[in-house]
Amino acid sequence: MLTKEKVQNFLKEIEVDDLVSNFQVMGNDVYIDMTAHSPAMHEKKKLEAAMKQAFASEFGEEINLKLKIVSPEPSEIQQSQIKGKQIPGIQNIIAIASGKGGVGKSTVAANMAVTLAKMGFKVGLLDADIYGPSVPTMFDTEGEKPISVEVNGKSLMKPVENYGVKMLSIGYFSGSNQAVVWRGPMASKALNQMIRDAAWGELDFLLIDLPPGTGDIHLSIIQEVPVTGAVIVSTPQHVALADVRKGIAMFQMESINIPVLGLIENMAYFTPEELPDNKYYIFGQQGAQYLADDLGIPVLGEIPLIQSIREAGDVGRPAALQEGSKIEQIYTETARKMVESLVERNKFLPPTEAVKITTMAGCSPKAK
Repeated sequence: MLTKEKVQNFLKEIEVDDLVSNFQVMGNDVYIDMTAHSPAMHEKKKLEAAMKQAFASEFGEEINLKLKIVSPEPSEIQQSQIKGKQIPGIQNIIAIASGKGGVGKSTVAANMAVTLAKMGFKVGLLDADIYGPSVPTMFDTEGEKPISVEVNGKSLMKPVENYGVKMLSIGYFSGSNQAVVWRGPMASKALNQMIRDAAWGELDFLLIDLPPGTGDIHLSIIQEVPVTGAVIVSTPQHVALADVRKGIAMFQMESINIPVLGLIENMAYFTPEELPDNKYYIFGQQGAQYLADDLGIPVLGEIPLIQSIREAGDVGRPAALQEGSKIEQIYTETARKMVESLVERNKFLPPTEAVKITTMAGCSPKAK
């Protein structure tokens, strides 16, 4: 017979008794109130799964474990975090990041932006890769310059617009053949001006295409604006995933604490145009899936290595705009999963200073 003493001893044995605030045993029903280690939703889910597995293994499948897991009180570090001021009119700010260069992060950011715009969202894209801006090329807007507009008596930059996406990039201010040779503080100042001194208007999403790695630009963004969540882009091979771990770890640091919405595996496999149903795993198979499972974050999509994606980016028309194509379907599904993850993040985690999403465009929170 299951007793309260047995349950108490088992909680000590599996070293979670310090997380338990109250528990009751009624026949085969065990009611436990717990506090998770962190407010992150994936941490709560991991704790719930581990508890159910442990109790089933110890006391048998007939035990009915009913858990109530609450978020911990903010720590002193979390309370003293630097939080950027909300940008009026912008509901959700999504950082598109990668641990290393060469994984196609900017291509993914461009295609996600046009996909969200096609889904009916109001979308902005900030090219924060100060030293290697690529947005002007990918959106066929090279040579264009943001004009000055007056808003509430203040002179602001009006973002360049194409395919329903508002964009700003240092590439609009420097020549296409001109190298940007700036120290960190100067680059950060230029970036902050593009964020704060721009007439973005009303946006459901502002996607920020971050440079590779974890440096000055990343910290400037984190301190300047309340980032709602981060999307990590990687390729499947081990050398890329090793750096991705570091990128994810940066967002999950206690002093930063930005939720990771999910992982996008770019160049997941190669599909030749003449054999559209064939998949060749050039860089390895399901590397991102294994990493995501290990870290408790979802995989939002697997983007294939298709020649038309590269060609579309080079001519300034993102591949996701190709109506009825396979790549359009893949990016649409990836964007839907990102919105679902964002809806869940806004529902279960403490909100940032950004406003919660209000329109789903056919999306809904993932079933539990």
